[in-house]
Amino acid sequence: MREIAWNTIRDTVAQLAIRANTVLDTKVEEAIRQARTTEESPVGLAILDQLLENSQIARETATPICQDTGLAVVFVTIGQEVHITGGSLEEAIHAGVAKGYTEGYLRKSVVRDPLDRVNTGDNTPAIIHYKIVPGDTFLITVAPKGIGSENMSRIFMLKPSQGLAGIRQAVLDTVLSAGSNACPPLVIGVGVGGNFEKCAQLAKEALLRPIGQYSQDPAWAQIEKDLLFAVNDLGIGPQGFGGRTTALWLAVETYPTHIGGMPVAVNINCHVARHESASL
Repeated sequence: MREIAWNTIRDTVAQLAIRANTVLDTKVEEAIRQARTTEESPVGLAILDQLLENSQIARETATPICQDTGLAVVFVTIGQEVHITGGSLEEAIHAGVAKGYTEGYLRKSVVRDPLDRVNTGDNTPAIIHYKIVPGDTFLITVAPKGIGSENMSRIFMLKPSQGLAGIRQAVLDTVLSAGSNACPPLVIGVGVGGNFEKCAQLAKEALLRPIGQYSQDPAWAQIEKDLLFAVNDLGIGPQGFGGRTTALWLAVETYPTHIGGMPVAVNINCHVARHESASL
């Protein structure tokens, strides 16, 4: 049995929350630079340059890349042989989010109730997803999610007969509906299969896959490429001003499903695609 102290998890979560909000992932920067080589719109090019400049300023000054520092979504992969000492794992995660958002001067955006709208003051509680595995692994990922892009996300309960064409239409309809509201260029996560809640989680997990890493299934890898091309062919462009760069990346995660259904979730993210991980 391996022991991990409560305060170690708290401090790690705090550091991940700050870094995710202030340092743009190198893969995202590479994708933006690559997009500059194919973008035909002068306005689109100017916006891509502004995104790169903004990320540099954020990194050098340790300030948020975006003013919406998001609701903290946390993914935990924990081995069955790991024991948390000094308190509960969930308490440590919430304490880490509070510490990171307070010490990092990140905007606190969480309200305690959907109707009374009273701010909790420390961006807690987080939304936590657990995966229990054999051994003594402990991997934690903090993925702050802004509401502008989250509001544009959709779930579709398709019929099996709608097939790949239905999936494609669901993705395109979601992106078209989002327009400029999700601050393109986008990173898009798609979940296919499972049930109502599972496909949504799959779409969220798809956003964690490194840009440029296609599905290990060749058929789904080709679908990802085709969907990304179709999204960029819409012509929405950077910040909705037109151009070839509506999305930087699109990833699909799948899961077995019922014979009578084909759930599809499309989780939209802005270009920042914030997530940071640590193994303890």
